[in-house]
Amino acid sequence: MRVRIPASSANLGPGFDCFGLAWQCWNEIEFIPGGDKLKINGCPERFQNRENLAFRGYLAVLEACGLKEEPLSIEFLKTEIPVSRGLGSSAALIVGGAAAANALHGLGLSRDELLRIATPIEGHPDNIAPALFGGLTVSAMEDGRALTAAFPLSSKLFFTTLIPDFELSTERSRSVLPASVPRADAIFNVSRAALLLKALGTGDGALLGLALQDRLHQPFRTKLIPGFNRVRGLAESLGAAGLCISGAGSTLLCVAMGPDFSREMASAMAADFPGWQVRPILPDVQGVQVF
Repeated sequence: MRVRIPASSANLGPGFDCFGLAWQCWNEIEFIPGGDKLKINGCPERFQNRENLAFRGYLAVLEACGLKEEPLSIEFLKTEIPVSRGLGSSAALIVGGAAAANALHGLGLSRDELLRIATPIEGHPDNIAPALFGGLTVSAMEDGRALTAAFPLSSKLFFTTLIPDFELSTERSRSVLPASVPRADAIFNVSRAALLLKALGTGDGALLGLALQDRLHQPFRTKLIPGFNRVRGLAESLGAAGLCISGAGSTLLCVAMGPDFSREMASAMAADFPGWQVRPILPDVQGVQVF
């Protein structure tokens, strides 16, 4: 059973731990039952064990359905999603394993049920939901259960990922966040998050810059991304409608109103940021696919 899982950007500015958007950048993994033990190939040796997130997603579905573990081979066929760059690489593996177990064992679980099984492994649903469903999602936790809803995304918007040549772990990125925030900052984020859904759905470029503002996580995390202010200045000078950190970073996400932005941004960054990759990227609307 082969699965294809999209990358994703969580948070999207003010949507901390709840907004997510899937991308046409995929990992493909093959799951082959049988053999005498767990075998994992095609990934670094340190991930070839039971802690591999694809295996953990697979096993979680078996356990949720009361099935016994059996020998399994996992082959990583394509790994387009960079690791520890804020593009949902962990969630993609978990979702891939969960979807494969569901299909291989004919369990007939819905994507909503897979969301609830997979989310505890990741800890929050912001990347799990778009990896499962595709598109733009907003997720929440209710009594320990993950819920999600889909929202429209305008075709007027053009997205570009700015991927640095350094990793930024989620653990480190979360370590700089305050334990509490002022009420004014909470209100600020609620209002921007509501406006962001409107801006993304209608393609309102004038509104996007305001709607992507955030006070809960980005002001603290930008300090972990060397050159952030200079990169933001370049993007704004080239007419980007908005810029935000993708997930926990280190990737930055730009939104523009025309297709030329990516080319112009790549040219502008070439001299001072030669290690960064500037990639135009398209939304994925299908989510995880099983073949």
